[in-house]
Amino acid sequence: MLVVVLLGLLSACSSVKVTHIFTAPNTNLANYKTFDFYQLKASGDTISKGFTDRMEVLKSAIAFEMIRRGYQQTSNHPQLLINIGLQVSSQTQTRVTDWQTDGAYRYMGQRNYSWKSEEVVVGTYKQGAVTLHLVDATQNTLVWKATVHDVLPSNVLKLSELAQTGMKVLFEKFPVPVQ
Repeated sequence: MLVVVLLGLLSACSSVKVTHIFTAPNTNLANYKTFDFYQLKASGDTISKGFTDRMEVLKSAIAFEMIRRGYQQTSNHPQLLINIGLQVSSQTQTRVTDWQTDGAYRYMGQRNYSWKSEEVVVGTYKQGAVTLHLVDATQNTLVWKATVHDVLPSNVLKLSELAQTGMKVLFEKFPVPVQ
């Protein structure tokens, strides 16, 4: 479920934000030609049903963007290894009450009545982030990273499309252009 929600953050109709962009000094990412992903080592109750399938959708979207930039995916000594970090948090949307909309017209009480402004919960949502770390496989050093953030939609039917959109936005900040 976690990855489904995270992949939802990649929605085309949302305001995807890319942050924490880092390129290692004196690194030319165009010099690398091959990539692969770190092996997933989560198991048991740490992963939800369908986690592996949803992670493959995300990996596919990342691989698509890497291949568009001239990289080849290989499991035989890749030059770059990609680590995927995921984070989801539950958020509460509130509004502040005011006298005109929440108090003035409903009051029918005693003279010692006092009305106070307060925050009222109007909804809940999930906010998520996907962070990519590209690591030089021979030196085991970070060469590039970036994080994409967004509010996660509840519709998981467009999972592949959402993943592709989010990774497209993220890779617009990548220092190697589409070929």
